[in-house]
Amino acid sequence: MMTEKQSIFGPRYVALTIGIILAVMAVGFEGLAVTTVAPAIANDLKGMALYGWIFSAYLLAQIIGTLVVGRVIDRRGPAMPFTAAIALFAVGLVAAAMASDMIILIAARALQGFGAGAMMTCVYTAISLSYPDELRAKILGAFGTAYVLPSMIGPYVAGVIAQQFSWRFVFWGVLPFLVLATFLSLPVFRKLKIPSVQKQNGRGATLLSILLAIGTGLFLSGLGMLPSAAGIMLVLLGLVLMAQPLRKLLPAGTLGLRTGLPSLIASRGLFFAAYVSTQNFLVLALTETKGLTADLAGLIVASAALSWCVVSYLQSHWDAADQGRGRHKRIRIGVLLMIVGIGIVVWVPDLNIALSVIGQMITGIGIGLAHPTSGAVAFANAKEGESGEVSANLQFADSFTPGVVIGIGGAIIAIGQAAGLLMENGIFGAMLLNLVLICLSLLASSRLKTSRSTGKATDGATASIH
Repeated sequence: MMTEKQSIFGPRYVALTIGIILAVMAVGFEGLAVTTVAPAIANDLKGMALYGWIFSAYLLAQIIGTLVVGRVIDRRGPAMPFTAAIALFAVGLVAAAMASDMIILIAARALQGFGAGAMMTCVYTAISLSYPDELRAKILGAFGTAYVLPSMIGPYVAGVIAQQFSWRFVFWGVLPFLVLATFLSLPVFRKLKIPSVQKQNGRGATLLSILLAIGTGLFLSGLGMLPSAAGIMLVLLGLVLMAQPLRKLLPAGTLGLRTGLPSLIASRGLFFAAYVSTQNFLVLALTETKGLTADLAGLIVASAALSWCVVSYLQSHWDAADQGRGRHKRIRIGVLLMIVGIGIVVWVPDLNIALSVIGQMITGIGIGLAHPTSGAVAFANAKEGESGEVSANLQFADSFTPGVVIGIGGAIIAIGQAAGLLMENGIFGAMLLNLVLICLSLLASSRLKTSRSTGKATDGATASIH
């Protein structure tokens, strides 16, 4: 039976655990709340023409923050980057709350994105360095729950705040959580030490990250202009600029599904992108093809978050029971369940509401198994001195791929409408893309191979993933 010292809420870990949960909740709530209040922001600041950049600025800056800070952590430790990330995120919140025009708001969102990407990378690193292997599945389960819970209440709360008061209070309201998270976790971050190993020059990684952000920005902008010739040119130019940074910044062999960590990162990026994209387009499907109100559609989407939370909690107990030996099996089962769930959701225009809820709950069960477990596997097999880089890879998979896939899905719908197709046909195409991605994720998850010591590792520092 687990003693208090072996609990993530035991005396040794309680401050860091609560700090991590609050930091993740702050980032998760802010991101989801902005989705709800963005129309009000654009109308109030008379910037509807720049509406898309409320989200694009955040995504592009998050890419840079995630990849750059991962390398900084491996050279200097997580305390300084975490402090800077919190500060930038807080400045971004204040600037957004006080924004007088759309340009300032977009700049504030860029600060928030950089800070959020850097902050989450630091949090992943702290998990890798602070918790023994047998507790990582538990803290990653709590991490997932803290990120998912805002999806059940965040949009509704943000809507009430914007309607009763002002959208500006949404940004102000996140600050207290951020301050408390800093107070609890920063002292622990200062004590964390990264093993001294020879690392590559961080300047090259910074330049590659910026190039990737530029390429992604051109790619997403081009998608919004399809099927015009200018849109096609921007998409192609963006892909060209993105190719080299992706090869250099991700673990070697990720794009080719090489056995080990590369396949793990690829699988996680694919299944998480499929999940997030399905959530986004399901709301559109329910409101446009079924005629549901936005709040009822939101409740249906939240059913996946509920099952994610429950299973994320349970998987940590299963992990403790088998000492991590069943992790790879849980990842594959989770991805298989997501295939079933998303497969049901793909046909939602032709199904009744009850079946869409069932599909969502099955999808939530799948990601509740696969998401925290994939993080535990990555950390258990991180090489010495690479905690920051592995953390950046995990955060990158969670942020970059969903943004790109949602952009592609939106382009599919736009192209369909330009061709005279019904909205439901475009949504079907976007959903079908998600099903293809989750099947590719299953292929990648079948190529995971780790050392026999994975399940018994205590610190994960010396195990090899090959």
